[in-house]
Amino acid sequence: MTFSNAYVASALCCPSRSSILTGRYPHNHHVLNNTIEGNCSSKAWQKTQEPYTFPALLYSSGYQTFFAGKYLNQYGSEEAGGINHVPPGWSYWYALEKNSKYYNYTLSENGQPKPHGQNYSQDYLTDVLANVSLDFLNYKSNHEPFFMMIATPAPHSPWTAAPQYEKAFLNASAPRGSNFNVHGKDKHWLIRQAKSPMSNSSIQYLDNAFRKRWQTLLSVDDLVEKLLKQLEARGELDNTFVFFTSDNGYHTGQFSLPIDKRQLYEFDIKVPLLVRGPGIKPNQITKSLVANIDLGPTILDIAGYDLNKTQMDGMSFLPIMTNNTNVTWRTDILVEYQGEGSNTSDPTCPTLGPGVSQCFPDCVCEDSYNNTYACVRTIAAAYDLQYCEFDDAEVFVEVYNITADPNQLTNIAKTIDKEILEQMNHRLMMLQSCSGPSCHTPGVFDPRYRFDPRLMFMDQGQQSHTLSRKTLK
Repeated sequence: MTFSNAYVASALCCPSRSSILTGRYPHNHHVLNNTIEGNCSSKAWQKTQEPYTFPALLYSSGYQTFFAGKYLNQYGSEEAGGINHVPPGWSYWYALEKNSKYYNYTLSENGQPKPHGQNYSQDYLTDVLANVSLDFLNYKSNHEPFFMMIATPAPHSPWTAAPQYEKAFLNASAPRGSNFNVHGKDKHWLIRQAKSPMSNSSIQYLDNAFRKRWQTLLSVDDLVEKLLKQLEARGELDNTFVFFTSDNGYHTGQFSLPIDKRQLYEFDIKVPLLVRGPGIKPNQITKSLVANIDLGPTILDIAGYDLNKTQMDGMSFLPIMTNNTNVTWRTDILVEYQGEGSNTSDPTCPTLGPGVSQCFPDCVCEDSYNNTYACVRTIAAAYDLQYCEFDDAEVFVEVYNITADPNQLTNIAKTIDKEILEQMNHRLMMLQSCSGPSCHTPGVFDPRYRFDPRLMFMDQGQQSHTLSRKTLK
């Protein structure tokens, strides 16, 4: 089954991976960005969140659990307990120290450091992950169920392809959709500041990045093929669920932003999600709205775990995969991000002043401290909308009708019906303070939804609503 509407709760590595592991929105797991200060793999995260991740719950239920690849961006750093720290709930642990690399990295092998060099046949990380995964399949116990999480850094930078794939896709270029290399008018100031049209050097750079990312994914294809063939050879393929997804999207030139993620648009928050397994009919496509917070609950549901025992914000989409016609599915999800910016001016962009980061040589900055937003992404029978608010001096609002405007060129915040705007504002506030079951309440375009403005200023039983900045302007 292919999920054509799969999203992440935050379009950045560490917050997104934390949402996958915990089944929780960022405002509940409190990982803001990829730094220790932003709670990425911090001691606080390890104490308050790691014991309750879905792999830890699987492990406590008798599963053999296996991890290989990139865990969280700060994993292995000294402030996070070093490479000896093995999170609870993993029987076998092969985690990359810190962020994405392909050569010259260190793996934590069950808490012991194993350095790797730059010999392709021995050290290319995607292949190493494939090999340790195959070893696990061959030597695991056949008397207990198993769960594997394989997190390849590819296609993350530095985009180092395997030698045999370095010449692939040489004529490929980044997609030239209607939002490619155009000015992002009526958008947040960070988007409006992008240099448009882009310089030739920026276009060459992003096209090169696009090609190299595809080249690195050829080794991921090899890994997937080897694992599925091994499962088949062992007679285990037919009773194993396989999930394939990513932790964020990526842009290459849309709205004249060269390369990165972190933005609220479809190209950054939408991800692939494909699942195969027992009870799933082949070649299905579902438009049901799912998010990375749903992966944990779905896998626990498959394992027979009682989801009422968790505090997860996500929902199990197992009924969707098995065509349960009685399921009433959600119509909206929350996307939230807290922008990062430096207290000093970026040397490549001194005129923009302090507060920006991820800047390119021709003075296009991909992030800023007030690139802090929250969105309701709504997909219902008659509506395909995105409503976003920024936490900045303007309380800037962006609204898109995805049906009429799939590339999000036109911000309709000033022309949309005011009643819908108020209801979306109300729904956003509810989601921003939700926790567990209260995240599953009906969306604006669900027939069960009731708009009561008083609820914006009352305690919902989860936490007090003190979001005075959300009063609609």
